[in-house]
Amino acid sequence: MTDISVTPLGRFPEVKLIETRRFEDARGFFTETYNRNSFAAAGIEMQFVQDNHSRSAEKGTIRGLHFQTHPFGQDKLVRVLRGSIIDVVVDIRHGSPTFGQHEKVLLTAATSKQVLVPIGFAHGLVTLEPDTEVFYKVSNFYSAPNDGGLLWNDPALGIDWELGGIEPVLSDKDRRQPKLADLPRHFEFA
Repeated sequence: MTDISVTPLGRFPEVKLIETRRFEDARGFFTETYNRNSFAAAGIEMQFVQDNHSRSAEKGTIRGLHFQTHPFGQDKLVRVLRGSIIDVVVDIRHGSPTFGQHEKVLLTAATSKQVLVPIGFAHGLVTLEPDTEVFYKVSNFYSAPNDGGLLWNDPALGIDWELGGIEPVLSDKDRRQPKLADLPRHFEFA
């Protein structure tokens, strides 16, 4: 079993920053990025059913803020294979004391850090380097009718995407997502 470190991400105890042990030598490194037994021992018992891999050609590419609604809600386990990103998570659970708040974390290919984003949170990222590749596991299959999003630059969210003055690269879909105030009540805080 691999040793893993699991810590809450900022004000969200449900969102986890995970770091797996990395073994390095003259050849490079080896790390076990996911082991069901190690994760279960750390209290993470999600069953992942699909792996997704994205490549963003340009620095400043924003993907998100995305989620899937019930009954196809997805937990996500996100890591960077190449390059670096700022990963962003927004609480969209109505009734939550942190509703509409966000946390950010730097993820790079040079570390073994991953973020576990549970159902009820919108997820997005911005690339800090060209040709950045992101890999993530999800706990439910993609469902187009349940595909949801939140407007990346909604002033109510107050997210600093750290673009440094460059124009972001976005999909048409991400440019048209609803603001937090217009988002239906997809998730309730339990």
